[in-house]
Amino acid sequence: MAQDTVAPAVRELIARRSRQHQLNTTVTLGGDDFTLCAHIRVRWLTDDQVKVALACWTVSTDLARYIGGTPPTEAEHRLHPYGTARPDEDFTARVMDHLARCLHALDAPRPDEDGHLAVTVPVPPTTAETPPVRHDAK
Repeated sequence: MAQDTVAPAVRELIARRSRQHQLNTTVTLGGDDFTLCAHIRVRWLTDDQVKVALACWTVSTDLARYIGGTPPTEAEHRLHPYGTARPDEDFTARVMDHLARCLHALDAPRPDEDGHLAVTVPVPPTTAETPPVRHDAK
């Protein structure tokens, strides 16, 4: 989930480059009996560093719930206070550990104020900021 779903979402939020506002999104990855959910927040710290916070949880979508007439509600796909979901600490830690490696985090994951884990990551230079490559002829 970290490499194929969460990391691309983080990179997209970083690319927006909003230094005035904290950006956030929720991404999901569905399976036959479950949906994996991740809430991501990105906040600029300096010109070349951002704080990435992550909380993950699972929504059960097994066949028995559908047959019984009680499929997952929209509230189960959103974190408290906007929904009924609660972060799963173990799941969040596993995804964050992998995400921290993918994004070359500058520090170890640490708890945030509301159930998220956070790391500081370097901001990759944009192509506009990257000096052109020189090919000197010999």
